[in-house]
Amino acid sequence: MFKLSEIKELIKLVDQTTVHELEIENEGMRLSIRKPGRTEVVNVQTPHLSHTYLPQVAAPTAPAAPVAAAPEAKAAADDSHLHRIVSPMVGTFYRSPSPDASSFVNIGDRVSDKSVVCILEAMKLMNPLEAEVKGEIVDILVENGQLVEFGQPLFLVKPE
Repeated sequence: MFKLSEIKELIKLVDQTTVHELEIENEGMRLSIRKPGRTEVVNVQTPHLSHTYLPQVAAPTAPAAPVAAAPEAKAAADDSHLHRIVSPMVGTFYRSPSPDASSFVNIGDRVSDKSVVCILEAMKLMNPLEAEVKGEIVDILVENGQLVEFGQPLFLVKPE
């Protein structure tokens, strides 16, 4: 069985090298990772379950004529200094360890790099996700119980 930390490390390894595709089989599970630029696929298979993730890629558009920035666009541009905590897998996002427990983090909370910010459920496994940065939670971008995709931003953190 692949651990979340191992999958993250493999994704980083593929991203930082000239390798475009990696496929590993371990204990009856198969993990395939392909770099963007080609069709990016994350595929995990077990003897009874199989899941493939194919991200949607937007078609390129022609540049628009310059216009005055709307307040929403200005706000979006102002978050470039913020750290994004992204989903390392496809799964279901949970803000708390159980339905009756309080959330791991809320907007305004301070986190360390080892603070658990949520749980991602994938294939009936609950995977805690750590902040990996020290700072303040300024936005939570997904709803509790929402299905999230690989690489989808979940939180915005103002780093210290």
